[in-house]
Amino acid sequence: MKRIALSTCLAVTATLAQYKLEKTGAPPAEVAPAIREALTREGARVVAPDGKPFCEVWLRAKAPSGPKTTEENVSLTTIPHGSLLGVLRFPGQGADRRGQVIKPGVYTLRFAYYPVDGAHQGVAPQRDFLTLIPAAKDADLNATPSYEELVKLSNEASGTSHPAVLSIWKHEGAPAPPSLQQEGEDWVLHLTLGDQYVAILVVGVYQG
Repeated sequence: MKRIALSTCLAVTATLAQYKLEKTGAPPAEVAPAIREALTREGARVVAPDGKPFCEVWLRAKAPSGPKTTEENVSLTTIPHGSLLGVLRFPGQGADRRGQVIKPGVYTLRFAYYPVDGAHQGVAPQRDFLTLIPAAKDADLNATPSYEELVKLSNEASGTSHPAVLSIWKHEGAPAPPSLQQEGEDWVLHLTLGDQYVAILVVGVYQG
């Protein structure tokens, strides 16, 4: 999906803080064995401008699939709500799309879409997002928790009453090698999820 283009002034400012993409090794040992086996053997590491790793991401080698959703404004229409899509590690202090501080550690990434309740209007062109859940609290690869269950589990990652979240959407075009692209003041990680090509907004805070 197309993202909003910011002004030239903001773009120039953003170029002063460049993030980079590197390969990383096997998935973390902290995750449950069944989850670890379902992930790609190699992950993607996002390196901050100071040269320190900001986050590392491993997605599932095969995307979970189900009946096409009838929900509106969802881009990953065949992935069941609540599905585990990957694992993320923050080597140091991390942050989510809302700017909430996330402690160093390993988190599972479960798929959801925000409710149509008026409170989330305009946060993204699509309703797809990922909830971060402490890996120690999430061991069932095939579970598909409800929205309410995801919020409760993810609150343990955020330490607040709002879940820890990252924006995700289906990227247009055929799958391609991993890449990291700057879009305004945000940084978007492009990865393959089985036969799907997805984009995850890993650096950037929603200003709404």
